[in-house]
Amino acid sequence: MIHHCSITKPAFSVSISTHKQRRSTSFFNLGFRIRCESGYVSPSSERTNAVSLASEMEDSSLKRNLMESEGRKSEPYPGGMPKMGPFTGRDPNVKKPSWLRQKAPQGERFQEVKESLTRLKLNTVCEEAQCPNIGECWNGGGDGIATATIMVLGDTCTRGCRFCAVKTSRNPAPPDPMEPENTAKAITSWGVDYIVITSVDRDDLPDGGSGHFAQTVKAMKRLKPDIMIECLTSDFRGDLEAVDSLVHSGLDVFAHNIETVKRLQRLVRDPRAGYEQSMSVLKHAKISKPGMITKTSIMLGLGETDEELKEAMADLRAIDVDILTLGQYLQPTPLHLTVKEYVTPEKFDFWKTYGESIGFRYVASGPLVRSSYRAGELFVKTMVKESYAKSMS
Repeated sequence: MIHHCSITKPAFSVSISTHKQRRSTSFFNLGFRIRCESGYVSPSSERTNAVSLASEMEDSSLKRNLMESEGRKSEPYPGGMPKMGPFTGRDPNVKKPSWLRQKAPQGERFQEVKESLTRLKLNTVCEEAQCPNIGECWNGGGDGIATATIMVLGDTCTRGCRFCAVKTSRNPAPPDPMEPENTAKAITSWGVDYIVITSVDRDDLPDGGSGHFAQTVKAMKRLKPDIMIECLTSDFRGDLEAVDSLVHSGLDVFAHNIETVKRLQRLVRDPRAGYEQSMSVLKHAKISKPGMITKTSIMLGLGETDEELKEAMADLRAIDVDILTLGQYLQPTPLHLTVKEYVTPEKFDFWKTYGESIGFRYVASGPLVRSSYRAGELFVKTMVKESYAKSMS
């Protein structure tokens, strides 16, 4: 699964200058996005809610598809389509505000990035998770740096996402053994200086895909030793040996998303994930390799309270997490969790100030911020270099 549809799953962000005269100094930022989980809803409650929602649909084909899905036997995930229930559907009383309205992606740079990624057969979280930033990121936004998020370990997740649009399966295709080497060659050929690697959850693999991650990192470092690498990972089912394997592979930033506050974990995330398990993974990454920069992401607008968010932020600081990203949850389809609130830009600004006041070294907070948002910006790159210098002294 992947980030916010609020945040956020290996992937890499590629940064390309949108100004032709700066092409020689361009770079790609690679980022990865996040994990979803689903709760079990009883068949009776699903049926009632689906009929109510379908009656409001103007699109007859969508209505028919929703009703057909309701006719199937309800069963807990893994595998299968998300189910309609009391926590899904559109809320007619919650209207999308103007600050979230995005133009359809287009532009010369957008097409260039799209064609290059397609040619190299690399999967992007941007497309798989229907990220609202895809046009801005691939075109370079206001800073001339185009960012894309690429997934490794395939494009199919083994966990059920109630907020994420990435496709799912009980038994996805096995990983491509040549992917680490091929991905490394593609990235280094672009002259990347900061990259984020992410992936879907792979509970079907003994190590959760940690070894595949590590091979990709090592291949990149071998071809370009000075490249900075961030890995946005799953929780590896709480396997701390898998965390050790990745942390000591040569990466610079270890990222894993807790996604939401403690109370909403079971509603938002797959039952195989959890608040304590995610916290233990982030904590162990720092313990396993002192000086390792750790990072996480939280979606807002799912019904969390200010006090619950403050509690989550305090828990993250207690295990010395360095970087936090906060973004608005956006509902991919009526089958996914309903948006409870559209948080204002001013409130996101407040959370950035609050987060940095309690000790986070960097907080990216905004309605359209996602897990790998501005992953390779100057401040973060400087942080990585300082951490490396300290570990060598």
